[in-house]
Formats: sequence, structure tokens, C-alpha cells
Amino acid sequence: MTGVSGGAGELLEPAAAVAPGERGATRIADRVVAKVAAQAAREAVGPLHPDAARPHASVAVHHDVAHVRVHLELDYPCDIGARCGQVRHQVVQRVRTLVGMAVPEVAVQVERLHMAREYGASRGRTR
Repeated sequence: MTGVSGGAGELLEPAAAVAPGERGATRIADRVVAKVAAQAAREAVGPLHPDAARPHASVAVHHDVAHVRVHLELDYPCDIGARCGQVRHQVVQRVRTLVGMAVPEVAVQVERLHMAREYGASRGRTR
């Protein structure tokens, strides 16, 4: 009996192992890192004043190191330094966990403070 080959099996060779350094790399776009940082800032700030804009971020990435600048609006009165510290901590943790980048610097810029309505009413102030 003569064997007939389909031809496809003969052309396939076992895949050669490629060294990890030669496989390539995954590049994460700066805007993706900025979105992760902005979401982390939203998580840290908590509920916003109805008139407040959502936090947004800008980043500069160099060799898997992200330098982040977060812009946000806060309620007043509050401990602004503590709130900014919470934002820094949350941004560093989330970017490191989700993107795998080191974040040595998070600059938090408070764009605007919103007076809490209850604060003015409880003090008897009117405008």
C-alpha cells in the first residue's frame, strides 16, 4: 500500500524556543497610564461636590517610570494636605499594580476649592 500525505503535516516544524530578551516588549501608552492615575485619584477623593470637575491626570513615561501630575477639585473645609497625600498614595499603588510602572513622583494640583453648603449655613453666613 502506498501512503498519501496531505502535505500540511510535513511542513509544520516544532516551534523553536525564543529567548525572553528577543520576544519583544509591551509598550503601554501614556494616555492609558493617565487614565489609570485619574481613576485612582477619583477613588481617593471620594464623593465630589456637585459642581466639581472629575480629577484628571497627565503623565510622562520614561523607561517604565511614570511621573504623574493630578489635577483635582476639593471640598472646603477639609485637610487639604491629608487629602493630597491620600491621592498620591492611591495613584502610586494603582499604577504600580495595574500597569507595572514605578511612580517616584505624583504632583497633586488643587485647581479649585468648593465651599461646603452646610459649612456656610451652620455658621450663619449669607451671601
